[in-house]
Amino acid sequence: MNKISLTTLGIGTLLASSHCTAPDKEIARPNIILIMSDDQGFETVGAYGGESYKTPVLDKLAETGMLFEHAHSAPVCTPTRVKIMSGKYNSRNYTGFGVMDPEIYTFGNFFQDAGYATFIGGKWQLGGDLDSPREFGFDEYALWQLTRRGRGDNPIANRYPNPGLAINGEKKDFFDGEYGPDIIYEHVRDFIDRHQEKPFFIYYPMILPHFPFEPTPDSPDWDPTARRGDAEEQPGLGDEKYFVDMVEYTDKLVGRVIDKLEALGLRENTLVIFTSDNGTARGISSIVNGEEFVGGKLSSTDAGTHVPLIANWPGVVPEGTVNDDLICFTYFFPTLAEIAGIEIPRELKLDGQSFAPLLYGEKANLPDWIYMWWSRNNDPGGPGGEFARTHQYKYYHDGRFYDLRKDPLEENPVSVEKLDDKQKEVQINLAAIINKYTRPGFYDD
Repeated sequence: MNKISLTTLGIGTLLASSHCTAPDKEIARPNIILIMSDDQGFETVGAYGGESYKTPVLDKLAETGMLFEHAHSAPVCTPTRVKIMSGKYNSRNYTGFGVMDPEIYTFGNFFQDAGYATFIGGKWQLGGDLDSPREFGFDEYALWQLTRRGRGDNPIANRYPNPGLAINGEKKDFFDGEYGPDIIYEHVRDFIDRHQEKPFFIYYPMILPHFPFEPTPDSPDWDPTARRGDAEEQPGLGDEKYFVDMVEYTDKLVGRVIDKLEALGLRENTLVIFTSDNGTARGISSIVNGEEFVGGKLSSTDAGTHVPLIANWPGVVPEGTVNDDLICFTYFFPTLAEIAGIEIPRELKLDGQSFAPLLYGEKANLPDWIYMWWSRNNDPGGPGGEFARTHQYKYYHDGRFYDLRKDPLEENPVSVEKLDDKQKEVQINLAAIINKYTRPGFYDD
């Protein structure tokens, strides 16, 4: 793999802390833990007005940190995972569902090259083999769906009870009532235990609460013998009633991470970020701020893209702050780099902009728009979409224009011929953004 690196570029020095007012910024590089749940829209978190689930840990992190009102992922998992790890729009590097171009330089490579200890634990879904996570910059890993999903010589496909996982170069099957998310957390915990004296970067793309919906160890009908040795996952969605349990177990696992940091005295020097890879599974109904909200994974509407984003760092991130900026998932890479004080090589040509100043209570001067290109199968005829949007307006590559304040579900496009002068100006600007970042020739016959 001929990836560029900070070492070969002669870069990787600490940045001046022009945006960073935290007193320890120039003394020690902080630890960073980026947690990303699987299929969990903003409406499932109490801090966002969610009423259908108990999320006390996330609510507390928001209360004592910063909540972002307008974070938008891609509407399905693989595009988001490629985007967040590369810092680039999917139009530039997406190759297909369940895979990632091995030449991509990820934030794992970046932090590893800069001297951080690096770990990834949870869901992979990016293809490759048992060496792939290390090639993408992670010293250690514990993953589901790296090589395990009931194919070929992979005997165990489960992700929840009695799972089949890949851990640091080995395929491991579990038969004694173990719960996949618990196993992953234990490896996160162990990694923290063993790297207390060195800055670490942990990327924790959780398995939960993606379907199949089934009992957690906290559910009354949890069965430790369930699907032991299954070569295929339980088909379908399972029982939607368990989605509540799974969301609440997600919150519990985040709490375990926080408790571990506090027990080791690492909390003051660790930035914890929580988000999700896309909206809630289609058809899952929740109550948010007294109104029904239906999950819309695989939809380019807010039901598919609007995800929670909470940042917490005691003594640094201003407590109880609600941010209104539009946040794109290309922003994470440059943000984490600035937090760590490490210069990004220009040769990487990232698309994202850093929102790190916000975490220090300053202005970040972010764009008032975000752009998105996603195509689940890398095929213009399949599920996908391309748009640019502001807080209020959204314009698609195919010419659809929406006023999101009046039509949040995007049911009634506004005719371009009926746009007023202000709307026409917005439409022209959004069209220019799409033309700048779209993949050349993608829509050609």
